[in-house]
Amino acid sequence: MGCALVTGASRGLGAVIAERLAADGWTVVVNYANDTAGATAVADRIGRAAHVVRFDVTDEEAVRRGVAEIREKAGPISVVVNNATGPQPMMPIEKQTWDDHLDQLRFFVKAPLLLLHAVLLDFRAAGEGRVINIGSEVADLGNVDFGHYVSAKAAMHGLTRSWARELGPLGITVNTVEPGWIPVERHAGDDVSDYVTKVPLGHMGVPVDVAEAVAFLASPGAKFITGQRLAVNGGNTMS
Repeated sequence: MGCALVTGASRGLGAVIAERLAADGWTVVVNYANDTAGATAVADRIGRAAHVVRFDVTDEEAVRRGVAEIREKAGPISVVVNNATGPQPMMPIEKQTWDDHLDQLRFFVKAPLLLLHAVLLDFRAAGEGRVINIGSEVADLGNVDFGHYVSAKAAMHGLTRSWARELGPLGITVNTVEPGWIPVERHAGDDVSDYVTKVPLGHMGVPVDVAEAVAFLASPGAKFITGQRLAVNGGNTMS
């Protein structure tokens, strides 16, 4: 199947996405920035098909070195899943600074751009490639106290649409998977009762729901799908 890089894969959605892609036969690179124990545990669960590579996806030189290490360990990259994220503090508009916006843009615009630059030669040589951006339903809902995060996630899908048009002639597809609120480890103890009342399917999603969507977009079955935003949120953003 080739090599799939999942950024921010030491826990949460990234870990489950990495495990799901491995189940489809991909060689999976578990990328992380800080949680060595978590990344190692994910790789151990996957087995021989996994490689752990640590680098900061927002640092240009670190991305260059990291992708070079991946080529050595696992070969050229065929799929990039842009999942890595940082803190997502909620705050009213009057407290949001430009630096707060930049903090989010570094993960959701800068990092995907750096990674695309790093893998584009491999994609061109192969005549194909997949970029899967992990967005968020907040780009459609416009959650209050969250303008810095919402705008960055909206910009991420803007990349998806522009890149899909530009890279399509090269055989490269670019899509966004847009989860709703999918509780992971960091949400332990959070009250989901208000959110779930708004979900048409009437229950919360789980990380594997997102992972299944990513696995489909990475698969041969999605070779004619590009520039799309696939909402995985129980219908919460139906229009």
